[in-house]
Amino acid sequence: MVDQSHLAQTLRSLLGAEPRGGDIDYVEVVTHAGPVVMGVLLLLAAASVVSWAVIIWKWRQLRRAQDESVRFLETFWQSKRLDAIYGAAEGLTASPISQVFRAGYVELSKVTAQKKEGQTAMAEALGGLENVERALKRAAVAEVTHLESRVSFLGTTASAAPFVGLFGTVWGIMRAFHEIYLMGNANLATVAKPISEALIATAVGLAAAIPAVVAYNSFIARIRVLDSEMTNFSNDFLNIVKRHFFS
Repeated sequence: MVDQSHLAQTLRSLLGAEPRGGDIDYVEVVTHAGPVVMGVLLLLAAASVVSWAVIIWKWRQLRRAQDESVRFLETFWQSKRLDAIYGAAEGLTASPISQVFRAGYVELSKVTAQKKEGQTAMAEALGGLENVERALKRAAVAEVTHLESRVSFLGTTASAAPFVGLFGTVWGIMRAFHEIYLMGNANLATVAKPISEALIATAVGLAAAIPAVVAYNSFIARIRVLDSEMTNFSNDFLNIVKRHFFS
């Protein structure tokens, strides 16, 4: 069994939280919390650690996606050959726009391969254009799904963490009243530590929720921008394809 006094001393040394005379030792309060409150605190701490890991990973992913998308669009509008653009897109795998282009280019290659024997009918040409359009849409949906991966965890943490912390607070206050009842004394010295233990759960819940909700809103906004850019690119690409291959 873990020695709570040794654990408290270790946490104080790591946090630099040595209490001064007359102050409440919050490290001791946490390490001596009841099993329910301790479980709540551990759950919230784990959620916070995972949230920060997701935030860092997703921030790097979206930044790379935006940077490579800018590079791809510059290449796309400066180049005159689709095969050259496709080759450049193979090195920009983090860009959702480049992946949409690759899907459209592959489908366009299949359609044009079927037209080599001669001029096709108008219905067949329109059908080929629709195939390219569907390929672009499928790729865009797949890229949005990939960009949104694990973002939902941040939304869940942002909405649930305060309530989990509130549960710990309510339970801790109930425990404080129980101790008051057993001791028959309700002065400040009696209730200070139990009430502090209860309120720490709310503080930890907010500490886990606030970064998660800020990051969630920021990531969703950036993903919407990328989604709009994919839609605009798909429309431009379809116009180019229609003008040069189906006119």
